[in-house]
Amino acid sequence: MALLGRLLPLALALALGPAATPASPAKSPYQLVLQHSRLRGRQHGPNVCAVQKVIGTNKKYFTNCKQWYQRKICGKSTVISYECCPGYEKVPGEKGCPAALPLSNLYETLGVVGATTTQLYTDRTEKLRPEMEGPGSFTIFAPSNEAWASLPAEVLDSLVSNVNIELLNALRYHMVDRRVLTDELKHGMALTSMYQNSNIQIHHYPNGIVTVNCARLLKADHHATNGVVHLIDKVISTISNNIQQIIEIEDTFETLRAAVAASGLNTLLEGDGQYTLLAPTNEAFEKIPAETLNRILGDPEALRDLLNNHILKSAMCAEAIVAGLSLETLEGTTLEVGCSGDMLTINGKPIISNKDVLATNGVIHFIDELLIPDSAKTLFELAAESDVSTAVDLFRQAGLGTHLSGTERLTLLAPMNSVFKDGTPPIDARTKNLLLNHMIKDQLASKYLYHGQILETLGGKKLRVFVYRNSLCIENSCIAAHDKRGRYGTLFTMDRVLTPPVGTVMDVLKGDSRFSMLVAAIQSAGLTEALNREGVYTVFAPTNEAFQALPPGELNKLLGNAKELANILKYHVGDEILVSGGIGALVRLKSLQGDKLEVSSNNVVNVNKEPVTEVDIMATNGVVHVISSVLQPPANRPQERGDELADSALDIFKQASAFSRATQSSVKLAPVYQRLLERMKH
Repeated sequence: MALLGRLLPLALALALGPAATPASPAKSPYQLVLQHSRLRGRQHGPNVCAVQKVIGTNKKYFTNCKQWYQRKICGKSTVISYECCPGYEKVPGEKGCPAALPLSNLYETLGVVGATTTQLYTDRTEKLRPEMEGPGSFTIFAPSNEAWASLPAEVLDSLVSNVNIELLNALRYHMVDRRVLTDELKHGMALTSMYQNSNIQIHHYPNGIVTVNCARLLKADHHATNGVVHLIDKVISTISNNIQQIIEIEDTFETLRAAVAASGLNTLLEGDGQYTLLAPTNEAFEKIPAETLNRILGDPEALRDLLNNHILKSAMCAEAIVAGLSLETLEGTTLEVGCSGDMLTINGKPIISNKDVLATNGVIHFIDELLIPDSAKTLFELAAESDVSTAVDLFRQAGLGTHLSGTERLTLLAPMNSVFKDGTPPIDARTKNLLLNHMIKDQLASKYLYHGQILETLGGKKLRVFVYRNSLCIENSCIAAHDKRGRYGTLFTMDRVLTPPVGTVMDVLKGDSRFSMLVAAIQSAGLTEALNREGVYTVFAPTNEAFQALPPGELNKLLGNAKELANILKYHVGDEILVSGGIGALVRLKSLQGDKLEVSSNNVVNVNKEPVTEVDIMATNGVVHVISSVLQPPANRPQERGDELADSALDIFKQASAFSRATQSSVKLAPVYQRLLERMKH
């Protein structure tokens, strides 16, 4: 019966399968980092953790994989030391930390974990030590000795001068009347403290750092007979004001206060939630040109975007940032939040002057520079931060600047500065008209553009959109950078000056004396009408010199055979529009003749390995690329015919060999040779 009792659970487990086995709970980020530190320290013995210490400071961190290899915290070099993991101690003569710390009450555990100052102040109060030594279940977030030492002298004096009220209340605020381990410390939760039921804010970050009112957990989960001790790096204080209330009482937020009121965001900032406000000071607003600031303050939508760009979606304490992080604002922009030593940085700039001002609904960091999002900027302002300053200067010189600073909805196609390395065109009527055709009559986003879409310019031209595997082009010019969407306009950075189409492919060829022989050949072959009508063609146009370079007599022979001439000319025309920016490594373009053209680009565009001497002459029904040789279809190339013959011979011999193996007999191959000869004749 006893054996049956032992076997029955096993049989049930096997019958029910793996799903019946309860899954172990997922480890918290803190536990994962602690586990990694254990793995790195295991060569030094049991229960040894690898710890990274910032050189020149007393700051220590359990290490995650990334930090282990980088050996840096906030850009500062670290050294690795090996210490007993939380809850363990060394034994003389033995390797590692094999012994668990002795279990004692909370008061004695404070001394064990090194929080002797907290222990001392507890002893000074009349009521707290007996409570910590008696029955119950408590959690204490115990400030380290360094945390007490770093308090301003006047704050510490006010505490120790009234130990049974001020000091007692301060210590009770660090306590919770139940046992709370790190796996229960969830991001954004609030714990009720033992001081007037005031809340303590907990944040548990993906990098394993846990903060308590923005104080970092140094050593966690030290068990006691009547609770648990967590060591933290600051003395924490009660939080009474929400973000909006702090804005209202801080003198340095006078301009911010007015902006928040005008935007209606005060409801959000005084409501529930956990936000980070990167709060611009009066000084930050003063750094902005008056014209720009007045424009934004007078535009409710731009103002709201501006302020939302200073609000992160969750509370981010400074202690949680040990490397660069990409954090999204309420406006939708991504900010790079990082650190350099003790300074926090935004987009690489050390502009935070005061950090970790706690509110009931988040945390505030004071910043001395305004973070203006693209959505609140004019096209001029967008261009000032992009690689298109030369093009924008041309627009200004041509008297088109009002389009870039007004409320007109448009998209600017601005060639990047490198396009003008050989100089800029003179400002005349032709240039002004060209620039007008770089402005689209709508505010676009590149992600919504589609192949064949028609865009209308301020200059009256209609431009086509071409979508390729790795390129997005408008006529001959392709988008070279992510578009920037401003308040009214969008900036597309383009890889070349755009040339709107003028006339059909035949109009382009007729208008260029280099192609007079090609035009005559097209007319002789009866292809004029085809290249004049609507369509999508890519023409590789041989110049007169290309025709004259043909072997003697071949040109006359070709011109005398309309069918053969049409066949060769159709081989020069692809059945879709392929501009140079859309080529990539290799594109096989089907020709009107039926065979495919191999078009490649590696600094120079080639077709069938022949160089293209000029690219992207745009036409209303296609594009013309200039070549200096006449292309031969595969059937006309001697090498191609030789390859086909070799393939035929190989095919025949393969068939004969297969038949020989199948019959396992000696087969006379004379008929095979006869078939080969017949194919050679043809």
